[in-house]
Amino acid sequence: MVKRKVIHVKGLTHDNPIPIAVKIENMLYTSSIIGYNPETGELPDKVEKEVEYIFNYIKEILREAEGTTEDIAHFRVSVTDRKYKEVVNVQWLKMFPDQNNRPARHTVVRDLKKGVRIQVEIVAVL
Repeated sequence: MVKRKVIHVKGLTHDNPIPIAVKIENMLYTSSIIGYNPETGELPDKVEKEVEYIFNYIKEILREAEGTTEDIAHFRVSVTDRKYKEVVNVQWLKMFPDQNNRPARHTVVRDLKKGVRIQVEIVAVL
């Protein structure tokens, strides 16, 4: 009996043979969510748009998993430059305006796939 459900989202794929997200029972885990334009598959020129696409993909992944942003327990954000944390915070505050109702979050600065400035991974309890 297969208990792992693979989640697919239009416009979001990996070069390697790994899924974007998996749901096991009431848990959802994502691999790297990258801000590709869902229509072209390209990274946008503006980092703000890249982050907007990431947050839209998060909502879509959760919808496919029959969850909502209320179910997110942990966010891991990787950036190539610490200044991008502020760009992430704009979408973060839109998604989680209540300071008493936000997931845990950790941001790290590191090298990412060529052209990618930001990527996110989440864990959700559905």
